[in-house]
Amino acid sequence: MADDNLDRPDDRSPEDQFAEMLRNILGGGAEGLDPSRLEALSGLGVDPAMLQQMMQQMQAAFTAGGDGIDWSAAKTSALHLANKDGLSITAGNRQEFDQAFSLATLWLSEATTISDLPHPPRAITRGQWVEATLPVWQELAEPVADSIAGALTAAIDEQTPEEMKGMIAGAGQFMRRIGGSLFAAQLGAVIGRLSLEVVSGGDVGIPILPDGEAVIVPQNFADFGRDLEVDGDQLALYLATRELAHARLFRHARWLRLHVISQVTEFARGIHVDTSALEDLASRFDPSSPDELRTALESGALLPQRTAEQDAALSRLENLLATIEGWVDVVTADATARLPEAAKIAEAVRRRRAVGGPAEQAMGSLVGLELRPRRLREAAAMWRAVGDAVGTADRDSLWDYPDLMPEAADIDDPAALVARLQARARGEQPERDAFDDALDALLNGADRAEGPDSADTGDSDTPEDPRPV
Repeated sequence: MADDNLDRPDDRSPEDQFAEMLRNILGGGAEGLDPSRLEALSGLGVDPAMLQQMMQQMQAAFTAGGDGIDWSAAKTSALHLANKDGLSITAGNRQEFDQAFSLATLWLSEATTISDLPHPPRAITRGQWVEATLPVWQELAEPVADSIAGALTAAIDEQTPEEMKGMIAGAGQFMRRIGGSLFAAQLGAVIGRLSLEVVSGGDVGIPILPDGEAVIVPQNFADFGRDLEVDGDQLALYLATRELAHARLFRHARWLRLHVISQVTEFARGIHVDTSALEDLASRFDPSSPDELRTALESGALLPQRTAEQDAALSRLENLLATIEGWVDVVTADATARLPEAAKIAEAVRRRRAVGGPAEQAMGSLVGLELRPRRLREAAAMWRAVGDAVGTADRDSLWDYPDLMPEAADIDDPAALVARLQARARGEQPERDAFDDALDALLNGADRAEGPDSADTGDSDTPEDPRPV
């Protein structure tokens, strides 16, 4: 009977006992770990108490089920950092930013034809910022997490001797979840630190909030303006105006959000973990001191040098972000022209976006991507030239459809873009280019291919009845 077997002395070696326990855990069949069995493993030179704790954690991770990455660790880690100071938003803070948003809404109506938001903007806490933005960060980081988890799985498979693969069947799937969970926890820590720096929803340049959402994080507002020597009311008005402009743009151009996210994920999918660096790290990894692994993840040491395809994808993304931020800059400048310190605040915002804070830099290292609008000034100059030449309405109409949006060549040569817009306003047909010629050739070829078939049908609208008379 099973109970009698439990009372019998176990004459197997510690190695065999460990192998059986590992099979049980990886197979999900272990209901618990017998302390007496763990004591028998002292022959391996392992502390039984430490091993028991480790095995319980491993079993919990394995029995979670599924091949996907458990992102709950990211949320837990991020919220722990975001809420550690226990700061909340006072009624005075809410009133201050409500008033700033109300006035900014009126000013923006004079600076852009893009309509107002359907929901009122609001002040939120750092923890609320984490809750609202985490799904987007997860989407952006998932390709990298999959790459790290896949590298661990491949390393397990390649380095395990054939005679032992049966014993650790399922370990690859288990290590995939462990690697993914480790990355998720590290991502959460970076997002938590980022929540201590951001001032608004559009602060990082990409649409991390749902469409139509505009927010300010008052807990970080004071830190941003501490060294500017600018009146707090002016700073609040400027930041509120910029946040509303950013949110209005993404709500108006509903295709733009997907366009940005897809370009970020296109870059991220090209990232593959440097397996040699991973193996080198694993060879000297000390479980009691995980700082080296954490440092390697944060520094980007496990991510190899970018490929030519990734460089091209990054260049496209940087031009796109610059085009967006350039428009926001120009519209915000026009709307806040009444503020005496507007130019000073605008320069501080541009420098902050160009350099980024420590948490934003850590995010760049973790996912291999720094969200920098490197051509921001050139893009802003382009939008200024367009607005001066054709007016606000025609300028803003360039966001109506994806094929109207300015491209990198337009940032290089705003005069050519202005000339095209002025010609369009006069009713002139745009000059043909290689794409137009190729499209015509394709359509003409299709017409020729369909010609004989349509000739065989005759001129009658009624098909001939094929049934015998």
